[in-house]
Amino acid sequence: MRFLDLLRMSSSNLWKRKVRTVLTVLGVVIGVASIVVMISLGLGLSRTQMEQMESYGSLTQITVREPWNSDGTEEKRLDDDLIREIEGLENVESVWPILEVSALATYGSYQGYLQIRGMPKDAFAEMNIEVGEGRLPGEDEQLTFFYGNEVLQNFYNPKGNGGSYWETGVLPDIDLMNDTIFTIFDTDAYYESKYPSEDGQTVQPPKKYMIEACGVEATMEDSWSQYGWYTFCDVEQLIPQLKKIFKNKVIPGQPQTKTGKPYKEIFYNELDVNVNSMDNVMEIQNYLTDMGYEAYSNAEWVESNQKTMATIQAVLGGIGAVSLFVAAIGITNTMMMSIYERTKEIGVMKVLGCDLRNIRTLFLMEAGFIGLIGGIIGLILSFTISAVMNKLAQASEEYMNGISYIPFWLVGLSLVFAILVGMIAGFFPARRAMKLSPLAAIRNE
Repeated sequence: MRFLDLLRMSSSNLWKRKVRTVLTVLGVVIGVASIVVMISLGLGLSRTQMEQMESYGSLTQITVREPWNSDGTEEKRLDDDLIREIEGLENVESVWPILEVSALATYGSYQGYLQIRGMPKDAFAEMNIEVGEGRLPGEDEQLTFFYGNEVLQNFYNPKGNGGSYWETGVLPDIDLMNDTIFTIFDTDAYYESKYPSEDGQTVQPPKKYMIEACGVEATMEDSWSQYGWYTFCDVEQLIPQLKKIFKNKVIPGQPQTKTGKPYKEIFYNELDVNVNSMDNVMEIQNYLTDMGYEAYSNAEWVESNQKTMATIQAVLGGIGAVSLFVAAIGITNTMMMSIYERTKEIGVMKVLGCDLRNIRTLFLMEAGFIGLIGGIIGLILSFTISAVMNKLAQASEEYMNGISYIPFWLVGLSLVFAILVGMIAGFFPARRAMKLSPLAAIRNE
C-alpha cells in the first residue's frame, strides 16, 4: 500500500469519528500549551535577568583591583606593566585602565563634589552611554569633562538656606554644558586655606582650573544610570594634568613611598579586562586571582542564575508535561477504541494481503495526526496566552520586554514532541491491530 493511500485512509478515519477526535485533540492542545507556556515563562524570566545583568556591566568584562594588603607582604599595583602582561593573555581582547580622583567644582555660590573617572577614549564607545548634549571624551586636544546625568545633584549652596537637592528635590540652576565651572583638584589645600590650623598658619588657596565640558549624559526618566554619578575624561589627558597640578606632591588617592614622597609612575584604581567570550571569563578571572589580585565579574552571578533558572524551567516544564501525559493516555484510549470498532476492517485488510507493517503504520499515522493537529492548535493558544501575559507584565517597569518568551526552537521542539507523544501513545494499539487473527477479526460482530 502506498504512503499516500495510508495518509488518506488515516485522515479519513479520524474525520469519521469527529467528536472523539476533537476531544482527544483537545487533550493534546492543553498539554502542549501547558508545556510551552510554562517553559516560556522560565525563558522570559531568565532573559529579563540577563538584561538586568547586562545593564550593570558587560558579561564578558572582568574588574581587577589591588588586593587588600594587611599581612605586610609586597603590595601589588595596577600599572602599565601589568596591563601589557594581561593583554598578552589568550582570549583577552583589551584592557582599560581606570584612574579615579575626587575634585571640587564651583559655580558662583554653588559647589559640588566630582568623582572624576579617567578612561581610555576607546572605552567610551563600548559603554553605550546615551549622550544628551555634546560628545564623549577623547576628541579634544586638551582635558575635557563629560558629566553624568546625576552629577548636578551634588551641587549645593553652602551659604544659602535653600538646602541641597536631597532636601528640597530641586536641582540648582546650573548648565553643566555651557556655564563656566571651575574645578579644584587639590581639595586638601582648599579646606586648609578656608579653615586655618590652631597654630595660625595659613595655606595659600589652590588654583582653580576651568575644564571645558565636552558633553552631558542624557536624562533618563524613571530609570537608573550606572554612569550618572561620574565625571568622565580621557585618562591620557588626565594623567599629565594631575602631574602638572601636584608637581612633586602626592596625588590624592595615589600611594606614597615610606618617606612620604610620590612615586614616579601613576597607579590605576581599576582595570577592566575585556574577554572575547563569556565561556573564557572564569578562566581569565581565576588566573588573575592566582596572581594575587582581586578579580570579579558578572560571570559568577550569571552561572549561578543559569543553574537556578534551569531548575525553575525543569519544574515548570514538568508541570506542563503532566497535562501532556494525560493527553497521551487519551490518545491510547482513542486508538484502542478505534481498533475494537474496526476489527472486521482490519481482518479484511489482512485477508486481502495487506502488509502488517502497513496496518501498524496506518494506526501510527492516525495517532501522529492527533499529535500534529493538537500541537499546532496548542502553539496558537500558547502564543495567545504569552501575548496576554506580556501585555499585562509590561505595565510594570521591571518587565518592559514581558515575562514570556517563545523562541523558534521551542516551537519546533514542542511540535515534534507532540507528534512523537501521539505516535508513542498509538504504538501499543497499533501492535495489537497487527496481531489480530484475520479469521477471528472477520467473524467479529
